[in-house]
Amino acid sequence: MDEPINLSMLQHHAFCPRQAAINLLEQTFGENTFVTRGNQTHERVHAGGDEERKGVRTLRALTLYSLKLGITGKADVIEVLPDGTHRPVEYKSSRAKPRLADEVQLCAQALCLEEMFGQSVSEGFIYHAASHKRRVVDFTPELRQAVLDARDGVRALLRDRMLPPPAADDRCRLCSLFDECEPFAPRAFPPGYDPFSTTLEDR
Repeated sequence: MDEPINLSMLQHHAFCPRQAAINLLEQTFGENTFVTRGNQTHERVHAGGDEERKGVRTLRALTLYSLKLGITGKADVIEVLPDGTHRPVEYKSSRAKPRLADEVQLCAQALCLEEMFGQSVSEGFIYHAASHKRRVVDFTPELRQAVLDARDGVRALLRDRMLPPPAADDRCRLCSLFDECEPFAPRAFPPGYDPFSTTLEDR
């Protein structure tokens, strides 16, 4: 039986398969300002403890799992409404900006909750600390499929043990693994590919 895949790794793969591969296969985890801010945000959230306000229970650092899907991890916040409905809330240090990778991570939490508590979870929230905004995310069939695609992608990395090609686009400029990945090094591109033929904006 395959080892369960961590929810955060689904986010990494959805953002960039090569980033996930460097984490998994080379056990290399970069550090930059954005990673540090993110870690600090999560530490503050998890330190708050559980609480209840106006009938809504807030559970922090709850361990989630889905035996069916083979995924596991720890949620930032799970809200339990008075009717027993669960809603995951993921905290990000960034400003409010939709990003599929973050939504995949949040939706994966919902799939775990559905299996753990036997109820449908239709939506969750991403709280963007930099802009103090909370954004609703609907767990559509397309987003649920994106979770499965990310899971299968991570499993393929572990099976094949090969680094995917670099994204070589705007994502790379802010990536904590920029130096390890070397996305714009000529040797990283397929034969015949000219990295200077187009700008980042054109890709």
